[in-house]
Amino acid sequence: MGVEERRQQLIGVALDLFSRRSPDEVSIDEIASAAGISRPLVYHYFPGKLSLYEAALKRASEDLASRFAEPHEGPLGARLLRVMGRFFDFVDEHGPGFSALMRGGPAVGSTTTNALVDSVRQAAYEQILSHLGVAEASPRLELVVRSWISLAESTALIWLDGRRIPRAELERQLVHDFAALAAVGAAHDEGMAALLRTMVRDEPADGPIAELVGRLLSLAP
Repeated sequence: MGVEERRQQLIGVALDLFSRRSPDEVSIDEIASAAGISRPLVYHYFPGKLSLYEAALKRASEDLASRFAEPHEGPLGARLLRVMGRFFDFVDEHGPGFSALMRGGPAVGSTTTNALVDSVRQAAYEQILSHLGVAEASPRLELVVRSWISLAESTALIWLDGRRIPRAELERQLVHDFAALAAVGAAHDEGMAALLRTMVRDEPADGPIAELVGRLLSLAP
């Protein structure tokens, strides 16, 4: 193999192993064996496990960021539901690696690692603003969107610990969470109120946001 081809192969092998076990439990010897090469040859392409972990994380972060991309067609609730489906696909496929990354793995404290995680969050943030038709968020809207992204991360981590709630329910609940956070923001900010009115107006009767409104109304005495 050429140099770049071999590097990409090792990254793929590392990602596969990290998807099944926490990265700090995977040794260079295991990666070498899975790739069908010697341990010294791994070090020929990567100076250490941390550099290989960061390269694998870079590929994974690009994959995860791409899951938030969605055509600007149809009501917002349906778009967010599809995004959450792809997000949980990633979490499901890379559970141990995702958990180690968010909770702290072998690359904790690495500037590169932290920057990659932040880049995914920023990509998600920009995609949500784009779906809302907002070029520059107000402080209140920024708080809502970034809080929701953090909530999605936390929800995924809790779900991985036993998967006690059906995944499809959590995906829908996170769409409801976004609408709920927007509603709370709207109670304090007229700009958020106008945005919320647009969201509700464009939502079909069988959409997830309309469903939340109906459920909340049913709780009223």
